Amino acid sequence: MRTVQIVFLILPHTHLLDLAGPDQVFLEARDYGAPLDVRYCSFTDDLHTSQHLPFGVLRPYHDLNLQRGDYLIIPGAEMKYLTSKAFRAQKPLFRWVREQYAKGVNICSVCTGAFFLGEVGLLAGKRCTTHWKRVRELQERFLSAEVQENILFTEDDGIFTSAGVASGIDLALHIVGKLTNDYTSFQVAREIVVYTRRSAHQAQQSVFMAYRNHIHAGVHAVQDWLQHNLHQKSTLEELAEIACMSSRSLTRIFKQETGVTVNEYITLLRKERIEKLLKNPNISKAEIAQQCGLRSERHVARLIAREK
Repeated sequence: MRTVQIVFLILPHTHLLDLAGPDQVFLEARDYGAPLDVRYCSFTDDLHTSQHLPFGVLRPYHDLNLQRGDYLIIPGAEMKYLTSKAFRAQKPLFRWVREQYAKGVNICSVCTGAFFLGEVGLLAGKRCTTHWKRVRELQERFLSAEVQENILFTEDDGIFTSAGVASGIDLALHIVGKLTNDYTSFQVAREIVVYTRRSAHQAQQSVFMAYRNHIHAGVHAVQDWLQHNLHQKSTLEELAEIACMSSRSLTRIFKQETGVTVNEYITLLRKERIEKLLKNPNISKAEIAQQCGLRSERHVARLIAREK
């Protein structure tokens, strides 16, 4: 798998958390093995955040060589700047961004960065969002955009937008999940001590992700082990040892933290694994049973029937 470039295009008066939140997500993902190369660029040397924190000199945007599948992310900036003549005069930058999109680069915005995308001309006919205080303004300024309210982020044909501030983290976690898998996305979310959330327009969360919205280390350890060892038989006592607690405590705390019992959780994982494996015509029912820790094809059939 090739290394994917994650490039932040820094505007003057950038909101610090719109940059720092997603940036931290991608840096943590890289530590977990995601093949990412995180870079920063701009079109000016006169840069500071909306909190007046100055930047050093960043690489000029036109020196970058982005490829299909890379990500260009525009963090939000002060609206006073995004409505200024100085901003609207950046025609070469706008043209360059359009060129990147035309060749298959994903273009993303955080918060008011959506106004940048609108000015560039990338929101026409696209579902998009921005900070809740600016949703109506975004729609009024870019009439052909399909502006969404009450949503964390959107994805539409390579154009990603988010509602701003903390939701930039959610968007970044979503991108990590697309580039790797749900488990890596969860690992990163846990590392930065947030829960993984998804847009209403995205696919339903996996079973693995749906029951991870807690911070109990012992229960997480059991869930991690089950995810990687679903093909193995495991007793409650063995799982309790992984969690560093008694069997009775694991039974009680697992249900308390996840809302399901240990056995119910294992069954849900098996059902999801079976559903994915059934899409592969080269895998037999016997092999599916083995990979899911079931004794026979009959048990696979029973779980499928129970799903209907």
